[in-house]
Amino acid sequence: MQPSNVANPSYFHKVVDCQWACPAHTPVPEYIRLIGQGRYSDAYMVNWVSNVFPGILGRTCDRPCEPACRRSRVEENNGALPEPVAICRLKRVAADMKNDVSQRMPKLSPKNGKRIACIGAGPASLTVARDLAPLGYEVTVFDGEAKAGGFIRTQVPRFRLPESVIDEETGYILDLGVVFKSSQRIESMKGLLSQGYDAVFVGCGAPRGRDLQLPGRQEISNNIHIGIDWLASVSFGHVTTIGKRVIVLGGGNTAMDCCRSARRLGGSDVKVIVRSGFDEMKASPWEKEDAQHEGIPIINFHVPKSFEHSQGQLTGMTFEVVKAVYDAKGKRSLVATGEADVLVACDAVLIAVGQENAFPWIERGSGIQFDEWGLPVLNKTTFQSSLPQVFFGGDSAFGPKNIITAVAHGHEAAVSIDRFLNGEDVQRRPDPMTNLMSTKMGIHEWSYDNDTSNDARFKVPWAKAEVALANIRVEVELGFDAATAFKEAGRCLNCDVQTVFAAPACIECDACVDICPMDCISFTANDDEPVLRTHLKAPALNLTQDLYVSGELKTGRVMVKDEDVCLHCGLCAERCPTGAWDMQKFLLQTTQAGPSCRDGKMVSGVTA
Repeated sequence: MQPSNVANPSYFHKVVDCQWACPAHTPVPEYIRLIGQGRYSDAYMVNWVSNVFPGILGRTCDRPCEPACRRSRVEENNGALPEPVAICRLKRVAADMKNDVSQRMPKLSPKNGKRIACIGAGPASLTVARDLAPLGYEVTVFDGEAKAGGFIRTQVPRFRLPESVIDEETGYILDLGVVFKSSQRIESMKGLLSQGYDAVFVGCGAPRGRDLQLPGRQEISNNIHIGIDWLASVSFGHVTTIGKRVIVLGGGNTAMDCCRSARRLGGSDVKVIVRSGFDEMKASPWEKEDAQHEGIPIINFHVPKSFEHSQGQLTGMTFEVVKAVYDAKGKRSLVATGEADVLVACDAVLIAVGQENAFPWIERGSGIQFDEWGLPVLNKTTFQSSLPQVFFGGDSAFGPKNIITAVAHGHEAAVSIDRFLNGEDVQRRPDPMTNLMSTKMGIHEWSYDNDTSNDARFKVPWAKAEVALANIRVEVELGFDAATAFKEAGRCLNCDVQTVFAAPACIECDACVDICPMDCISFTANDDEPVLRTHLKAPALNLTQDLYVSGELKTGRVMVKDEDVCLHCGLCAERCPTGAWDMQKFLLQTTQAGPSCRDGKMVSGVTA
C-alpha cells in the first residue's frame, strides 16, 4: 500500500464517523466537548452553523450519526448491544441550556441587488434563506401556511416538538432580513419567474400522502384519513378526537406519529399494521420503541385487502397473512401463508404508507423537466434543474427523506445559487475548510479529556404516562439535566482528535504496539491491502474504514493502524519516547455560500 495521504481533508474526516455520516457534516465531537465544559451557547452555535435547527433536530433528527458512532463498535462489558453516544439528545441540551444567542447571529451585508424566491418555508428553503440573506441577497420565502416551518410544523406532533422551539429557530432566520410571505401559495412557476427573480429555490416538500384504493374505499370516506393530512389537522387544532379503535397502516415515522397522536386523542385500542417484518419497517428504531412503550402493538406481515363497512359506516379492515420468502439471490417476496384472512374491527383508519411529490403549479412548458416518477430532473451535486435559474432541495428534490438531509440540500443549493449569480460554474464545488492542531500541553497532557468513560448510555427521562397521554401538547421527553449531560458527553471518544504519525521520528521500539488497548497498531512488511489487513496484530475487518499506512521505516517495515477501532486515547503518543505520535485535533467545516466558495477564493487542503 502507498502511504496514507493524511493531507487530504477527506482522510481524517472519514475517521470522525459521526460527522462523516451526518448529511450536514456537523462537527459532533467539537460540540459535545463544549457541552462537557458547560459552554452550551458555544455548542449551540457550532450546531447552528451546520444544521441550522439544533433545538428541532435535538428532538426529531433521524440520527444517521448514531449508528456510525465508534462507541457502539468498541465498547465492551456493557451488554450484548453496546449503544452509541446520545448525540441527538446532547444537541438538545445545547439548545435547551444556552443563553440568548441573538447577538451571535450573522451581521447583514449591504444589499447586492439580486432577488431570490424560496417556495415553501420548510427546512431546505429556510437553510437557503439563512445562507444567502446575510450576503446581501433579497430573499423572499413563500408558504401557504401562516407560520414558517413547513412539515416541521405541520407533521411533527407537539408532544415531540413544542411549537415554541419551532418559532424560536425559524425566527432566527426570518430576522436576518428575510421577507416571509405567509398564506401565499404559488400557483404558477411561469407567473413567479415573470416577477424578475434572479433565482428560484423550490423546497415545498412532498405534500401528498398516498391513498389505498382497496375494495370498500370508494364507499367509505368518513373516518379514513391520509396520515400526513390528519397530522396537519391535529397540529392546527382542527381535529381533537378520534374513535376508540384505530388502525394505522404503514411502517414509517409518519405512522409512528399517527399512532401516538391517536392514542392521545381518545384512541384506547390503537394498532399499527404493516406488510413487512418488524425489522424491515422504515421507522427509526427509537420511534418504534416509543410507540410500543405507550402500549401500541405493531402487527407484522399483514397485507390490507379491503375496508369493511355497514350502513355507510366503517366497521373494520380485512388483512391477508403473509410471510417473507427469499430466493437464491436473497430477494424477498411476500407470500400468502394460506391462513384465513384476518378481520380487525376499527372505528378509524390512518393511512401512512408513503408520500409523493406533486407539482401541479409548475407548468410542463416552463422549461423544467420531470422524470417518469414526477420528480424534477436535477444535477445531484448542484441541485440545479434543467431551467438554470431554478433549483430544488429537500423532499421536493429526490423524494421524502428527513430534516437533516433537507438542511444539507439547502446548504449545497445556496452555494450553487451564489456561484450561479456571480457568473461562475456551479459544477465546481468548494473544498471544506480544515484545521489540524496539536493538543499537546505537556509531556503527558492533552487539551482534551482522553480518559475513556465506562458508563453505559444514559436514558432520557420521560413525563409520567398519565400526564403525557392525557394531552397531545405535553412534551414526552424531558431532556438531560446538566449533570447527566456531562456524564453522557464523557462517553464521546473524541474521534476528531487524530493520532498523527511522523515516520522519520520512529525508532520502531514497538512501545505504542505494547500499550495500545485495542491492538490496532502494527509494524509489519508492506503488502496489498487485502493481505495486509490479515497480517496485523488484530485483523482489520471493517473494509469501510481506512488503514493508516506510513512510509517505509528504517527496517523496511511500515506502521499500519486500523482506524476503525482506535479509541483516540493518546496512550501511543504518551508512551512514544521520540514523539513520533501526536494527538492533533481535526476540525472540518463545509464551505458555505459566500466569498470563500467563489473562484479565486476557494480554500483547499489543510489551512492553518
